[in-house]
Amino acid sequence: MQLYNKLSAKERAALIDEAGKDRLTISFYQYFKIENPQLFRDKLFLEWNDLEVLGRTYVSYEGINAQMSVPADNFLQLKEQLDAISFLKDIRLNVAVEHDNKSFLKLKVKVRNKIVADGLNDDTFDVTDKGVHLNAKEFNEMLANPNTVCVDMRNHYESEIGHFNGAITPDVDTFRDSLDIIEEDLKNNKEDKNLLMYCTGGIRCEKASAYYKHKGFKNVFQLEGGIIEYTRQVKDEGIENKFIGKNFVFDHRRAERITDDVVSNCHQCGKACDEHTNCANEGCHLLFIQCDECAERTENTCSSDCQEIIQLSYEEQKELRKGTHASNKIFKKGRSEVLRFKK
Repeated sequence: MQLYNKLSAKERAALIDEAGKDRLTISFYQYFKIENPQLFRDKLFLEWNDLEVLGRTYVSYEGINAQMSVPADNFLQLKEQLDAISFLKDIRLNVAVEHDNKSFLKLKVKVRNKIVADGLNDDTFDVTDKGVHLNAKEFNEMLANPNTVCVDMRNHYESEIGHFNGAITPDVDTFRDSLDIIEEDLKNNKEDKNLLMYCTGGIRCEKASAYYKHKGFKNVFQLEGGIIEYTRQVKDEGIENKFIGKNFVFDHRRAERITDDVVSNCHQCGKACDEHTNCANEGCHLLFIQCDECAERTENTCSSDCQEIIQLSYEEQKELRKGTHASNKIFKKGRSEVLRFKK
């Protein structure tokens, strides 16, 4: 019985090319008390592996958070499988704006303590007492209300390439960091302001809305389905689009373009740019924004030091990384003194 991925990303990419089938990139989440996450995880892996599903899914005692790629021909079968699970029946599937057959190259279904690393003690508040869900039209109306404070619940490297007009975009590295900052900023307006939140697919706002209600906020709202579902509704229903730039995504695509607006800049030269990349030095792997000219000049690295390192042999580079735990996390995403134009 195969319960783990056995192919490398390179081998999987070759099979995708050989198959020549269109694939859909989708995501979904659901908070639900799962009694045996490991058993549930194994069931999902076996079923999804048979359908050639690829992607990253987290299962825990509190629910499921899934981001995946599935052959378009198998989409209905996947939907049937999910509908057969009581708490996933008729679950909303967020379908990507832009499709890439290689958005994911492995199937990973992992058991985690939480489906989102929120750093919260859920025993201290009622996680089911959530904020009001708004569709795209309702969100636009609330956004236009002068009594509304709109907050981007994503991290700095996500919001810097795209966000809603007028939204507060906390300069934070983690979801947990933003919770305390927003509470402090709005501590005098917990009862008289509308707190309107959004994130990529809705899962972070789901927990944040319950947290803020516990903290005394009276009027808490969230964008249902996040930016992904908002974009679909805008397109399908002819609603005015209030989001500008790109939507950051956590797969090989890195982002989906929503509008032609470029709201960020190259972190090395300051030129208007919204293309994220990872430093070619595996011992750094810094995520940052880099234009084509800087990429060519630095050979896809973030600094002269990293550029020198990639000239070394593979064995020499490996030796430099020896003894460094999680070397690809040496730098925080988008945080480094070598980035002269990081806002």
